[in-house]
Amino acid sequence: MNCTVCTPASETRVLPQDNMHKMPGHWLLARMGKRVLRPGGLELTRVMLDRLDIQSRDDVVEFAPGLGVTARMTLKREPFSYTAVERDETAAAEVRQYLAGPRRRCQLGSAEQTGLPDRCATVVYGEAMLTMQGPEQKRRIIAEAYRLLKSGGRYGIHELSLTPDDLPGAVQEDISREMSRNIHVGARPLTAREWRELLTGAGFRIDFEATAPMHLLEPGRLVRDEGFFRALRFVFNVLRTPEARQRVLSMRRLFRKHRAHLEAITFVVIKP
Repeated sequence: MNCTVCTPASETRVLPQDNMHKMPGHWLLARMGKRVLRPGGLELTRVMLDRLDIQSRDDVVEFAPGLGVTARMTLKREPFSYTAVERDETAAAEVRQYLAGPRRRCQLGSAEQTGLPDRCATVVYGEAMLTMQGPEQKRRIIAEAYRLLKSGGRYGIHELSLTPDDLPGAVQEDISREMSRNIHVGARPLTAREWRELLTGAGFRIDFEATAPMHLLEPGRLVRDEGFFRALRFVFNVLRTPEARQRVLSMRRLFRKHRAHLEAITFVVIKP
C-alpha cells in the first residue's frame, strides 16, 4: 500500500517513485513522512549551526539541501546570501519554493563540482552525504568546499562515524557492507580520527567536534526530531505499509546491532 497520501505534498513531490524494496533507505523514510534524516538528529544539526555562527554578513552555501529542514533553520539566521547546490532538478525546484527574497537561490550542480566561483562563501556545510561517498569522492567534495570558502571561512559537516578510533579494519568493512546492503546505498562511515585526517589533509583547521548517539529510529529521537504528531503519523504510515514496515524494522535492527560502534559526528573546520 502506498502511503504518500498520508504525507504532506511538500515532503513527497521530490521523492523517487521506485519500488519500496529497492529505494534508498533515506528516501523510504522520507516517503513515510520523516523529515529529519540526519544521523544525529536536529540536536546535532543545531550544534553545528551554532558553531558555524551564521550572521547577517555571511554568504552561505549548502550542499544537497534535501527536504530543506536545515535550510529553513539557516534562513532564520538571515545570512547575507544563501545558495543551495542540488543535483536533482525536481528537488531543486522544490527548494526554490521556500527561497523567498533577494540573494536566495538554488542551482543545479554536484557537491564535488558546484560551478560556483572561487572564494564566494564564508560558510559551507553539508549533512549526511559524505558518508555515502567513496574515498576519492569524499576528498573531492571537501576540496570543493575549501575552494569555495574565503580565508577564515567555516565548513560544517554532520555525518555517521565509527567508534572507537582503533576499531579493526575488518569490523569497519563488515559494518559498511551490511549497512550498504540494508539501506541500498553505499555507506562508508569513518572513525573520528579518519574524519579529522580527511579534513586536515584538505587544508582545514579543526575548530569544533561533537558526537551524538545514532538513534535515528528510536522512539525518543523520533519525537524530538519530528514532534509528537509527525512521529505518530510516521509510525502509522510504516505500520500500514508492509513493504516499508519490513525495511524500517530491518534498518532499526541493524542500527541497534552495531550501536556500540555507530555514532553521529559533526565538525566545524576553518580555512586558514
